[in-house]
Amino acid sequence: MCGIIAVLRRPSDRAVPGTDEVLAPLAEAAALLGHGEPSALAAAADALELVDHLLGGVSGLIALDSDPALAGRIRAVLAPVPGLLDMVAEALGGSDHMEEDNAALVRVRDALWAVTRDRLGSHAGVSSLRSTSPAPSDAGLAVLLSTQQALSAIDRLEVRGRDSAGLQVSVWNHGIHPTDPMVVARLRDPLHRSGSVRLLEGGALAFVVKVAAEIGELGDNTAALRAALSTDELLARALAAPDVEGSLLGHTRWASVGIVSEPNAHPLDSTRADGRPMPVVMAVQNGDVDNHADLVVSEGLSVVAEITTDAKVVPALCATHLAAGHDHREAFRRTVSAFEGSLAIGAMVGDAPGRLMLALRGSGQGLYVGLAEDAFVVASEPYGVVEMTSDFLRMDGETPADPDDPGASRGQIVELDSALAGTVEGISRYSYDGRDLPVGADDLIRAEITTRDIDRGDHPHFLLKEIGESPGSVRSTLRGRLSGDVDAGFQVRLGEAALGVGLRADLASGVVRSLLVIGQGTAAVAAQAVAGSLRAELVGSPMVVEAVPATELSGFGLSPDMSDVLVVAISQSGTTTDTNRTVDLVRSRGARVIAIVNRRNSDLVARADGVLYTSDGRDVEMSVASTKAFYAQVVAGMLLAVAVADAAGLPGSPDRSGLLAGLVDLPDAMVEVLAMRDRIAEIADRHAPSRRYWAVVGSGPNLVAAREVRIKLSELCYKSIPADATEDKKHIDLSAEPMILVCATGLVGSTADDISKEVAIYRAHKAAPVVIADAGSSRFTDALDVITVPRVHPGLSFVLSTMVGHLFGYEAARAIDAQARPLRMAHAAIDGEAQRRQSGTTGADAPVDGPLYVDLRAAAGAFADELRSGRLNGHLEASTAVRLSTHFRFALGDVPLESYQLEFGRVGTPALVLDGLAASLTVAIEELTRPIDAIKHQAKTVTVGISRTDETLFEARLAREVLASGAPRDSLSYRTLRVLVALDPAVAEVVGFTRYRVDGPNGQVPTVAIVDRGGVSVGIPSRTDRDPTLRGTKHRVAVEREVLVTRGARDGRTIVLVPEVKDRESVGITLLHVVLRDRLSPDVLRGVLQGYDNRYGAVRDAVCETEPDLSDDLLAELRIVDLLTEPVQTIADRLRG
Repeated sequence: MCGIIAVLRRPSDRAVPGTDEVLAPLAEAAALLGHGEPSALAAAADALELVDHLLGGVSGLIALDSDPALAGRIRAVLAPVPGLLDMVAEALGGSDHMEEDNAALVRVRDALWAVTRDRLGSHAGVSSLRSTSPAPSDAGLAVLLSTQQALSAIDRLEVRGRDSAGLQVSVWNHGIHPTDPMVVARLRDPLHRSGSVRLLEGGALAFVVKVAAEIGELGDNTAALRAALSTDELLARALAAPDVEGSLLGHTRWASVGIVSEPNAHPLDSTRADGRPMPVVMAVQNGDVDNHADLVVSEGLSVVAEITTDAKVVPALCATHLAAGHDHREAFRRTVSAFEGSLAIGAMVGDAPGRLMLALRGSGQGLYVGLAEDAFVVASEPYGVVEMTSDFLRMDGETPADPDDPGASRGQIVELDSALAGTVEGISRYSYDGRDLPVGADDLIRAEITTRDIDRGDHPHFLLKEIGESPGSVRSTLRGRLSGDVDAGFQVRLGEAALGVGLRADLASGVVRSLLVIGQGTAAVAAQAVAGSLRAELVGSPMVVEAVPATELSGFGLSPDMSDVLVVAISQSGTTTDTNRTVDLVRSRGARVIAIVNRRNSDLVARADGVLYTSDGRDVEMSVASTKAFYAQVVAGMLLAVAVADAAGLPGSPDRSGLLAGLVDLPDAMVEVLAMRDRIAEIADRHAPSRRYWAVVGSGPNLVAAREVRIKLSELCYKSIPADATEDKKHIDLSAEPMILVCATGLVGSTADDISKEVAIYRAHKAAPVVIADAGSSRFTDALDVITVPRVHPGLSFVLSTMVGHLFGYEAARAIDAQARPLRMAHAAIDGEAQRRQSGTTGADAPVDGPLYVDLRAAAGAFADELRSGRLNGHLEASTAVRLSTHFRFALGDVPLESYQLEFGRVGTPALVLDGLAASLTVAIEELTRPIDAIKHQAKTVTVGISRTDETLFEARLAREVLASGAPRDSLSYRTLRVLVALDPAVAEVVGFTRYRVDGPNGQVPTVAIVDRGGVSVGIPSRTDRDPTLRGTKHRVAVEREVLVTRGARDGRTIVLVPEVKDRESVGITLLHVVLRDRLSPDVLRGVLQGYDNRYGAVRDAVCETEPDLSDDLLAELRIVDLLTEPVQTIADRLRG
C-alpha cells in the first residue's frame, strides 16, 4: 500500500487577523469553561472554532509569523483548558442533556486540538522549513504552508507504506532566469533523484526531494525531506519572490514493483533514456500497472535501466501522447485508459503546473479531494485531508458512468485548477471514456474524524495507542450513566435516546418476549457478553435472550411477525453492511432496535429506535484490529441490561450492586494491566515465534474473552486459531501440540481446580499452556507461564483476560516481525549493490565482497541462529528456509558457484546468485512481516498486486456467449475480455457460434478444425470442411491473438473472432455470429471504439490530418458495422465528406 498527497493553492484574499481578534475568543472560551457547567460547552466550542478558522490558511499563518509572541500567548491562554474540560466532563453525569453536551464536549476537544496542534503546529513546521537568507515573501510562506501540510499528510499516510517517499515542489512567478547556473546545474539528472530540478514550460521550476530506506521508523522519511528542503538555496531564492505561487505532489511508497531506491521513488518524470526531448510530466501512483512491461515495448518508451518501477510508464506514456499533439486532458485520459490494474494516479503536466490530473479505477485504491480555504488537498486516505478541511469529494473508481457500457466508462478522472482552488468550480470530473461527470455541492462528504482521532503520538503503532486508551473509553461510556456509591447503591441512568418511553412501556407490559443481540466479528463476540448480562438481569422473566451473528439472523432466524422482538445491534462504526441489512429486515417485520454504536450520525443510528453510544460517540480506531471498542461495547451492554430489567419491573441480578461497583473500579484495573506490558512481551516472545499451532480457551465468561482474543491473534499474527471451551480442548486437537492461551480469571473453588487439571493435561500432551489468572492464584503450576491480573468482580474479570490477550497478540506480532529485521537489512544491502552495479561503479558480475559481504554474513548468521533455535518453526515455511539458507551459502562463497546449476537448474553467476538471494529474502520477509496496524489482505501483495477484476469482465454478455460455446475461462486473456466488454453495447444479438481448434499456428502449415457449432452456424457450409489450412482472418486472429470484428468473405455476415490462448499460443478460435445495432449515442459509441483497438483515436487522428477536430455527432451517424470493419482511412474520408 502507498500514499498519495497533493496540494494546490491560490492567493488568499482574506484579511490577516490581528492579535486581539485571535486572543479574545480564546479568553472567552476559557472563561466559559471555568464555570464548570456543561451548558457552556457549545458556546466555548463556537469560540474555539472561530479561532481555528482565523488561524487557518495563509492569513492565519501570516498572523502568527508577523507576531512572534502570538503563538506563546495562545498556548498560555489555553493552558488551563484541558483541566477545565476534565472538570466539565465529570459534571456531565448530572446533565439533563447528556448526549447533546457530550457532542459539544467533543467539539471543544476537536477545536482545542486544531488550534494547538494543527494551526500552531503548521506554523512551527513552516518555521523549520524557511530560510533566513533570503527570507520568504508572504507568497513564499503560502508555498511553504502547502509544503508543510503535504509533509504532515505524508507522516499520516506512512502507515500505508514507508520504504521510500518523495515530494515535488513546483513554483512559478519566481523571477529566476532559466539559464541561472544554479538551475542549469540541477537539470542534468536523468534519474530524477533527490535534489533534481525540472524546467517547465513558461519557466516554472519543479524541485524534487526523495528518500529511500528499506529499514527505518515512521517519521524518518519526512525528517529527511524536511532537511533537504530547508537547506535548498535555489528554492529559498524562488520563495523570496513577491508573487511566487506553487503546487505540491508527493508520495509515500511500499514497493511492489522495482527495488527500493531514489530513482524508483515517486514522483517519476517523463525523461527518456535515449535523450529525446519530451514534454515534462511528473506522476505518482498507488497500485500496480499490470501491463507496464507490454506498454514499454508497444509504445516505444525509453526507460533507463536504473528505474525498475512500473510507475515510470505513467509520465512516459502521457508525455508520448502530448508529443503526438493531444491536449493534456486527452493525453492523460489515453494514458490511464491503457493501464490494466487497480490504480490511483496523480500527475502534473509541465505546461500547467497549477493544474493537477487525478485518475482512479478499480476497488483497491482511493482518492479524496479536500476543499479547504483557497486550496485543494488530495490524499489517498481521508485522514490525509482532515488537517486542512472536513469537506471532500470521494472519487469513485468502480461505478460505471454508463451501466450499458461498463467496460469503457468505469473509472473517474478529475482535473483540479489552482486558480479556483477550494471551490467546486475548480473541479472537472469525467469518466474514463471521456463523458463529463459534473460535480456539485451535494457530491461532497463531511469527514467524521479530525487529526485528534488519527494522531499516533509517541506510540509505535495505533493498536498500542488504542489499547492504552481503553480505560478512558470505559470511563466515558460510564460517565453520566452510572451514579451512586457503594453505601447507597448504584443506579443506571439511560436517557430517552437509548431507551424511549415506548420501549419501556413494551418491556413493562410484556409485549417484548425475545431479545436478540447481533453483530459481526468483534461486535458479535461483544454481543455474547451483552446477552450474558441480559440473561443475568432478566432472571425469572419469560423473555428469551440469544446472541447471534447478524448474518445468521438474516439468513435463518427471521419470521413474518417479529413485533415481540427487541434487537440489540452492536457496531463500532455503525456502517457494517451485514448488521445494517439485518436491522432493515427485522424492522420491516415489526421488531424494535437498540443500537450500541460508537459513531454519531452513522447509518445504524438512523435505523435504530434507540441508541446507546459507547465512549463519547466518536472514539475512532485507526488500527484494523479493533480493541477499545470491544470493552466499551461490553460495558454499555451491562448498563443496558440493568436498564431493560428496570423497565420490565424485574429485580435484576442478585449481584447487581457488586457488578455495578466493579464497573466503577474496572478502568483502574485496566490501567494496571497496561503496566504489565513488558512482562507480557517477554512471555509472547518466548512462546509465540516457535509454535506453528495456537489456540485460545476459556470457560463461562472467559469463553467470550477467548473468542475475542482469537480474532485479534488471527488478525495480527496471520493464524487460523480455534477458540474452545477449556474442558473441551482435550477432545479436539491436542495432538497438534499447540501454544494454548488459557483465559482463567474470576474462577473460584472447584471450577478453578478443574481448569488447573485441564492445564496439566495440556502440558502432558506437549502443548504450551500460557494461563491468564487472577493475582495470587497458585493453582496453575503446570503452565509454562502465568500472567496475573488484578482481582475484580468475577463477572468483569473476563475483560482483563481480553486485555491481556490483546497485548499478547500485539507483542507476539512484534516478535514474529522482528525475525524479519536481519533479512530486511540484507535485502536493503543487495538493493544498494544493485544500484551501484547499474551505475557502473561495480562490475555486473563482481563477487560479493566488501561491505556487502559483511552485511550478508551478519544477516546469514542471525538467520542461522534463529533457524537452529527453532524460533522460525512457527511462521517460516520449510521450503523458504531451505531455499534462503542455500542462497546465503552460494552468495557468501561457502559453496562453489559451479554447484549452483545442480541446485537451481541455471548456470550460476554472482549477479544471478544475488538475484536469487534477493528473491528468497523477499519471500521470507513476506512470510514473517506483521504490519500490526494493517492486516494481510490489505498489504501490498494483494491490494497493489494484480487487480481482481476478471470476474466482472466474465459477466459481460459477449464473454458469457464465448464461454457458453465451450471456450475455457483460462483461454481468454485479460485483454480479450476487455475488448469483449467494450464491444458489448454495439451487439444487439448473438445468433450463432462456431468453435475451432487451431494446430501449429506458428508452424509452416497451421491447420484449423471445427469443434462445435450452434445457432445459425449449423446450416452454414464451412471452408474448413474442404481445406483445413489456417488462412485469412482466422490466421490473423491466431497469430496476433487479438479480437477481430469482420464480415464473412462469402456471405457478408458480421462475425466476431475471439482467440483462445494457452502459453502465449493460440489453441482455438471462437467465432460468434452477431447482429450489430445500427446506431449508438455518441458517448456509448466513443467507448466502443476506444475499447476496440482504439479505433476512435485512429479515426480522430486520420480526420485531424485536414480537419480541426472530430465531431462525435457526425461519427454517430455512421453505421456501427462500418465503423468496426471498414479501414480507418475510408471512415475518415466519409466523415470529411
